[in-house]
Amino acid sequence: MDGFAGSLDDSISAASTSDVQDRLSSLELRVQQQEDEITVLKAALADVLRRLTLSEDQTASMRKSSPGKGQPALREAYSLSCITNGSPMTRKPMHSSALSVARKETLASAAKSYGLKELKNVKRGATIERSQSSTWEGSEENRNKLLRAASTSKLISKHKNAEKSKEPIVSQAQSSRRGAYSQEGDMIKMFMRGRPITMYIPSDVTNYDEIKSELPSEKLKLEWVYGYRGRDCRSNVYLLPTGEIVYFVASVVVLYNVEERTQRHYLGHTDCVKCLAVHPDKIKIATGQIAGVDKDGRPLQPHVRVWDSVSLQTLQIIGLGTFERGVGSLAFSKADSGTHLCVVDDSNEHMLTVWEWQRKSKIAEIKSTNEAVLAADFHPTDPNAIVTCGKSHVFFWTWNGNSLARKQGIFGKYEKPKFVQCLAFLENGDVLTGDSGGIMLIWARTTVESTQGKGPKGVYQISKQIKAHDGSVFTLCQMRNGMLLTGGGKDRKIILWDHDLNPEREIEVPDQFGAIRAVAEGKGDQFLIGTSRNFILRGTFNDGFQVEVQGHTEELWGLATHPSKDLFLSCAQDRQVCLWNSVDHTLEWSKILDEPGHCADFHPSGVVVAIGTHTGRWFVLDAETKDLVSIHTDGNEQLSVMRYSPGGDYLAVGSHDNFVYIYTVSENGRKYSRQGKCTGHSSYITHLDWSPDTKYIMSNSGDYEILYWDIQNGCKLIRNRSECRDMEWYTYTCVLGFHVFGVWPEGSDGTDINALCRSYSKKVVAVADDFCKVHLFQYPISKPKAPSHVYSAHSSHVTNVSFTHSDGHLISTGGKDTSIIQWRVAEKAPLPLNDSSLEQNAPLSPSAGPTENSPVS
Repeated sequence: MDGFAGSLDDSISAASTSDVQDRLSSLELRVQQQEDEITVLKAALADVLRRLTLSEDQTASMRKSSPGKGQPALREAYSLSCITNGSPMTRKPMHSSALSVARKETLASAAKSYGLKELKNVKRGATIERSQSSTWEGSEENRNKLLRAASTSKLISKHKNAEKSKEPIVSQAQSSRRGAYSQEGDMIKMFMRGRPITMYIPSDVTNYDEIKSELPSEKLKLEWVYGYRGRDCRSNVYLLPTGEIVYFVASVVVLYNVEERTQRHYLGHTDCVKCLAVHPDKIKIATGQIAGVDKDGRPLQPHVRVWDSVSLQTLQIIGLGTFERGVGSLAFSKADSGTHLCVVDDSNEHMLTVWEWQRKSKIAEIKSTNEAVLAADFHPTDPNAIVTCGKSHVFFWTWNGNSLARKQGIFGKYEKPKFVQCLAFLENGDVLTGDSGGIMLIWARTTVESTQGKGPKGVYQISKQIKAHDGSVFTLCQMRNGMLLTGGGKDRKIILWDHDLNPEREIEVPDQFGAIRAVAEGKGDQFLIGTSRNFILRGTFNDGFQVEVQGHTEELWGLATHPSKDLFLSCAQDRQVCLWNSVDHTLEWSKILDEPGHCADFHPSGVVVAIGTHTGRWFVLDAETKDLVSIHTDGNEQLSVMRYSPGGDYLAVGSHDNFVYIYTVSENGRKYSRQGKCTGHSSYITHLDWSPDTKYIMSNSGDYEILYWDIQNGCKLIRNRSECRDMEWYTYTCVLGFHVFGVWPEGSDGTDINALCRSYSKKVVAVADDFCKVHLFQYPISKPKAPSHVYSAHSSHVTNVSFTHSDGHLISTGGKDTSIIQWRVAEKAPLPLNDSSLEQNAPLSPSAGPTENSPVS
């Protein structure tokens, strides 16, 4: 009887324990849901404050800058919607709270933490800080005031006073690398790699010494970024609670609001952004970049930037001098509310470091493995546990103090994969991995305890294997409701799995978009997909996919702007030809050519566009229907420039076979007949321009020649170049010539400047250089060491620049970064007298959709 009673007691005790565990699990889930709701509220509040501030600033700006009677109203508003490039600045670390559980902070403290602190003046910092961040510094008194504050207006006023920005970088004469020159009578000699280049001074220049080089009054403002880096990255697309999609391309991190068709840009990085992580509060972002080299050969160190996605202010820069080659993976901790950050670099040893990022303090560091590391993440409930995976391995890490201990996952009876591509955590704390064989493995932690300080608590062992995809499992996405999304590489499938990891639904991404590289949860039942062909798709299982972002996938050189519409065309080595709308920021059409495209030009009527390729063939397409109009071949080498004459009666084709081919054009650009060939260059053609009367051509070549051609008299070379000193040019894209030689850096090998374009107004010249920069000079640039405004956004050599037909925008293309960047051209408006509320160096306008593209007075 006693035995029966004892057994009954044990059963009751076991049932009671089970009931307690169930209740605890239920409470944990409920707390997590409440924390998620609070996170969304925090983000929404911060975004509302930003928008209110922007609205008030625009109203105040227009009111204070209202002109007198008879003057047009100044409609250009000042805002902080996009951080423009500027002078180096650093940010002081923020004081962190002693509380271990930051999730208990109130909405008031959340508002205080995200950019509503008083602005303090700071000294210029390290040159690595390129974004125009202001320094935020809050005292304990300010914190208490904000906690007591019930007025939104007080918060907004504090935020508004802090939103200030710096000027673009200015390339100045005394600090530049501009070249060696000499004046000899009526000509200027410029030396490039020791070779003299002679340029004759125009007759109307009576005193060359009196010519001054000044900065242009016009400036550039980054307005839109076309493209996404998906081809060689992973897990780099996320939806923020504000409704913005965050992703990156080149050195720009883009925050794109799909519904409002607006972009904001974080511009703090100095080279290619390679990875991205979102803080548990869904407001702070961490992004890592690769190493680079500036134009003077100085190294640009790889590092991680932590920044605020609402204010776009840099919060911390981590790892300068620590990481090698680049940052491959990074993740915020979750169990301690994002206090720590783990980073894996791209060195041979793939160093794993753990940082207390707010204090910029490295806590632990250890060699990870000599094999590729593809993902790293913190355990959601164990603050001291990290998991990494990559080529043929899964590592489970624990850090105690400043030491990291590693346990390797043992595959045992299961086939060891070539690559473990991704990882995620299940609701019960188990680890889920996806590998190159299409398998998902569940790693459950045992209760075995290791010796104190000698290693991780418990050991992870495979408890279940699931065949998920044909080909690799490339990405895993744990959803808010506990279900799972997986993305396949080869089969291009998105599969939804229930809580027991049974497949519920699936959908296949169409082949033209490429393989899946990133999956993120979207609004409602939507999800976001990043692909290997640089698409970002938004889709549902019921309705399929919609393209939100797209771009080129291989090196990009060809660019042409429409002569009368807000359109521009790009072509690249991926054989894609794309026609873009610069107002709506959308793709009008795209077409795949038989060969890689390299250069393009619109007929002056805008009806057709000519595209040159790498093989000597060139195509003429109908600009509206993209139908093929004509095909021609000139030689078998790369075509470097296509240029229609001002009236559209001729087409000049510059080739790498050293010739310029001249065609007569009729039937409004639909019929072509070769008229002649310009023979005389000793190297490949790089650039050419027509005279306004269509009689002459000026051309540059790879060996720095400037030659002039008489087209009307049989394409003859004009041997006495002094006769051409007073010639006018309808366009100016040649990079060598008296009117533009001041753009060249000292000691150049002739490849430092890739492209040049004079505005239609003939007031400014835009330059694309080999050091990822876009320059804006005042035209003409006929003096050495001319100053310029310098802008950064590309992370590769800038291959081309072109003004739109109204001079309202400049388009620039990146080579290896495959990005297209649209800049707004704006002349700096004078400030009203006795008005100190508007800083002279404030940003010019928000990066907005077409409704906000107001003309600049």
